[in-house]
Amino acid sequence: MCRFPLRHTLHSAVLVVGLLLSAVSHAQWATVDWTIAETLLAIDAPVSSVAQHSDYHTWVSEPRIPSSATDMGLRSQPNLELLAQAPPKQILISPMFAGLRPRLERIAPVSTFSLYSPETDTWQEMQTLTRQLGELTDRDAQAERLINNTRALMTELRGQLPESAPLLLVQFMDARHVRVFGESSLYNAVLEQLALPNAWDQPTNAWGFSLVGIETLARYPEATLAIIEPLPEGVASQLESSGLWQHLPSVKNAQLLHLPPVWSFGALPSAQRFARELSAALVTRDTTQITDLIVN
Repeated sequence: MCRFPLRHTLHSAVLVVGLLLSAVSHAQWATVDWTIAETLLAIDAPVSSVAQHSDYHTWVSEPRIPSSATDMGLRSQPNLELLAQAPPKQILISPMFAGLRPRLERIAPVSTFSLYSPETDTWQEMQTLTRQLGELTDRDAQAERLINNTRALMTELRGQLPESAPLLLVQFMDARHVRVFGESSLYNAVLEQLALPNAWDQPTNAWGFSLVGIETLARYPEATLAIIEPLPEGVASQLESSGLWQHLPSVKNAQLLHLPPVWSFGALPSAQRFARELSAALVTRDTTQITDLIVN
């Protein structure tokens, strides 16, 4: 009868457990979807690959993608050869990229996570997505912390804000057309959390925006126009010489806010960023108006 020394048996057991724990701790997730990416990064989940790093940092900005993560190329046409060189534990997509699933499944298992579903509460859905990704990546505690920190931030900022005229939240598509964000959008969800009025009362698509000509904005003369960057190339100079733009009530009366890029189709990390940027702009404008009143 062959017998193994107890010390050898214990050493083998410890080695096996160590390898299993190492595999879990180094599990890597890849995604073509920036909303999933920002949430994974915010809960400190290990990310091996994200699509379009440069554009992510332009449109989403934060959290930053670590240098250890590869750039898999275009979101709609990821570099499958690059992805296959170091296959992730799972590839995560949203319904928008469902067409990629058959090709991605040749490399690693694929899971789909939804946000901005029809007839759902965007604010609640962002929290649900956070919990789902926390459970998947064994980051439940970090996911709950992100949710609680976001709620606390909204409460804190709400208590600091001055009264505001209704807001029109827009992103330029070109010099004559804008997206205006309303019901079901991330921006509107943040307005509701901050108890700020949204001037846009028209129907929106599943992503929470309406695409309209800039002349439509003239119907809201009392609104403050919040312009969310980035502007398409050449638009700023075209607006300077646009009579239509210059005669909009919000422009003539300097009822304008300029906000840095915030991912309009994001989740809680983008909601936090938008809340901070909007609150800072409103507080700064209010302080400037008070100063001007005193000086004059």
